[in-house]
Amino acid sequence: MIELDLDVEDLVGMRFAVSPLMETVMSLRIPLLPTYFVLQMPWWHRVRDDLAGLDMRPLTALVGVRRWVPDFLTPRPEVPVASFEEELELVRRTPPDKVAADIRIAHAGRPVPACLDLGSPARLRDRIAGLLREYWEAALAPYWTRMRGVLEADMLYRARQFTRGGARLLFADLHPAVRWRRGVLRLDVPAIDYRADVTGRGLCLMPCLFVRGVAPPISADEPPALAYPARGIATLWETEPPRGAEAVVALIGRPKAVLLGCLDRPASTTDLAGRLGITPGAVSQHLTVLYDAGLVTRARVGRIVLYARTDLGTRLVT
Repeated sequence: MIELDLDVEDLVGMRFAVSPLMETVMSLRIPLLPTYFVLQMPWWHRVRDDLAGLDMRPLTALVGVRRWVPDFLTPRPEVPVASFEEELELVRRTPPDKVAADIRIAHAGRPVPACLDLGSPARLRDRIAGLLREYWEAALAPYWTRMRGVLEADMLYRARQFTRGGARLLFADLHPAVRWRRGVLRLDVPAIDYRADVTGRGLCLMPCLFVRGVAPPISADEPPALAYPARGIATLWETEPPRGAEAVVALIGRPKAVLLGCLDRPASTTDLAGRLGITPGAVSQHLTVLYDAGLVTRARVGRIVLYARTDLGTRLVT
């Protein structure tokens, strides 16, 4: 059980972030536990052949027996949507003694695999960083635009929940392992026990595509952060967009009807263009018409504008 004490200022300063490095590191568990990560298997089937030339042993060896990963590989993001290279640079700057300590903690007292040479932690750190970069480029970068769209849509949804009902509504809907009561956030995480004051350090919430439960830092000394399962994981690999009812098609045209059908969850122009196989410019023109007609709404999350159906738009297509 982890308990995080939050005061009023902590709640006001709470923020959301997307971490491409977190996604990369957490996805290393998929080939080790394929039956546990069923929703992510379509992604793994797509990328595993592209990884044939990469030595995955040091990367998968980082995953401990309890599915833990070393804390130094998941630094808390400093901005809402960081780049992979920016986050990887934080890993490269990790002190060697912390690298060794975090790997030992992640393996929970079990022997560390021989391919992780803790006798030379600085060299091991640099090797891991290089392998992570190769793995990212082969397995996640080609799909990152679409992944980021799902993650940013989740952040928008959570921010609205917090605006509507404060911390109680936000945390009630986050994950069954999360409980909020009287200023204390309780996380049911097996085999990790600590209580920490968030005061002054801020709490960062990160939607993640490659977790099933919640994933806080293993150590209480790390900056407070919490990765949780993003909404919409099951729809991530959809390839056929909804076609829209014929009556709606006749009313507003097929392209706009299909766009409305796709907006059952918030999405960016780039995400929609990728799903539909048309240019972002064409999507933007149709969305402008739908927005002016009151059928979609839009909101900015960092540098991205997300669109979602309004109640009127939903009634039109359902």
